[in-house]
Amino acid sequence: MDDSFELTASMMCADYGHLEQEVRNLEEGGIDSFHIDIMDGRYVPNFAMSLNDLRYIRSAAKKPLDVHLMVEHPSNTIELFINSLRPGDTIYIHPEAEYHPSTTLQKIINAGLIPGIAINPGTSVENVRMLLRIVKKVLVMSVNPGNAAQMFLPYVGEKYDQLLAMKDAMNFEIYWDGACGVDKIREFAPKGVKGFVLGTTLLFGKGRPYKETLEKIRAMEF
Repeated sequence: MDDSFELTASMMCADYGHLEQEVRNLEEGGIDSFHIDIMDGRYVPNFAMSLNDLRYIRSAAKKPLDVHLMVEHPSNTIELFINSLRPGDTIYIHPEAEYHPSTTLQKIINAGLIPGIAINPGTSVENVRMLLRIVKKVLVMSVNPGNAAQMFLPYVGEKYDQLLAMKDAMNFEIYWDGACGVDKIREFAPKGVKGFVLGTTLLFGKGRPYKETLEKIRAMEF
């Protein structure tokens, strides 16, 4: 099994009573990046992490942050997030949440950050085709956004196949978010999906060291 795929920790699932230790244990365990879910209670029916959570994890972590903005009109607040991050970090926006998503993406690019879009299960590849030419990462939601521990939506597999056929020509990478089990990594990493967001399905709340879990995932020893 090719172990070149990336693993990112969904920090909304972390233990907030020991957040600094969580960051340290994940980094020592071999995590590649930290996934930060920002929800405004409007674009999705939930509130998740705050700007202060992001800033704290950014100060504690050496590895990159991937910030997933599930908010209405991210252009209105994008500078707050840009100014809280470092070069090499990623910001994903949802195209449906913005009147002019390319303008917001350009602000991310101009700040030296990595531009990405997140695609909901109900959003077709055709609806975002033009944006694929300017982003570097595409986060494909295999569940509806807004909550952890949801069921995988099987029809999303076809969307991955469509994007995999386009990614080299358009120069972007594909990332999996939602209900990520070992079976999904085993199937889609060899096809070319670059990274996987790990939450309660595989990583958190398992009662064993993160290093052990991450090594098992990379070796597919499940």
